[in-house]
Amino acid sequence: MKLNSCFYPSFSFKNRLARFFWNIVWLVFFRFSPRFFYPWRWLLLTLFGATIGRKCRISPRVIIWAPWNLRLGKAVVLSDDVFIYNQAQVDIGDGAVVSYGTQICTGSHDYCKESFPLITKPIFIEPRAWVCAQVFILGGVTIGEGSVVGARSVVTKDLSSWKVYAGNPVRAANTRILVESTTKE
Repeated sequence: MKLNSCFYPSFSFKNRLARFFWNIVWLVFFRFSPRFFYPWRWLLLTLFGATIGRKCRISPRVIIWAPWNLRLGKAVVLSDDVFIYNQAQVDIGDGAVVSYGTQICTGSHDYCKESFPLITKPIFIEPRAWVCAQVFILGGVTIGEGSVVGARSVVTKDLSSWKVYAGNPVRAANTRILVESTTKE
């Protein structure tokens, strides 16, 4: 579901308190958990309101600003140093991979107003998309199903399904066509 409007949030005391406790839990129990403790990290995230599908692989070095604004499908991979700055909803579909150092940022500011208010827009990464290393994704973007976003790209607009993208700003580079492997892996 794509929302075209932006939102000027005002974070309540309850929200700030939840983030305070989440940061403590993240630092003490999440960040230093052994790499293979995936179910442990699922539990911690779901206790703070995240929706997580089965078989997700979330690195202990992932930083998540607000777990209650995170929905992961089945078999999602979040690699080391992924930063999800999710002041608005972030949905990542089944089988999507978000690689090392990627930043997913739902917040910005309205620079046309003197008060410089915060603007938030959701981000959607559809099933089987691959976001390569150190990509930056702005709020309000949908990355289409099966798309590949090349390393260090900057995504400022919606991306179509089954395409390969690269660059700053990101541009279509190719079409992604899956082929069956003829050898046993």
